[in-house]
Amino acid sequence: MAEHQEAQQKSGVFAIGEKNTAYANYFVGQSYLNILTTERVVTANVTFEPGCRNNWHIHHKGGQILLVTAGRGWYQEWGKPAQELHAGDVVNIPPEVKHWHGAAKNSWFAHVAIEVPADGAGNEWCEPVDEDTYNVLP
Repeated sequence: MAEHQEAQQKSGVFAIGEKNTAYANYFVGQSYLNILTTERVVTANVTFEPGCRNNWHIHHKGGQILLVTAGRGWYQEWGKPAQELHAGDVVNIPPEVKHWHGAAKNSWFAHVAIEVPADGAGNEWCEPVDEDTYNVLP
């Protein structure tokens, strides 16, 4: 029972899922992926261990919506300051915006990621977040 409660504190209301091996090349640190549905709208719970974040990336055509469910993390658009995120925050990411998101250095972080459907939608993975840029975040 205590293990279930600890996992839920890390991943929010949805199960933590499996180690995210499919996209591991696009993350610094360990993340976990729980695909919630692929019917009509791809929706997944993504959980990040402390310090884990994804690379800069761009959602072409459709964009993405993040529903933060647990922990403390960060979201940053290219050329803008990082925004601190907490459970209950919603991030609407327009198409064609280069960005990254992930956990704070000292906190687990989880969000439900919703891929906004669009004809020709796709994801372009870019470079990792610069260590100096990440390390100055509190």
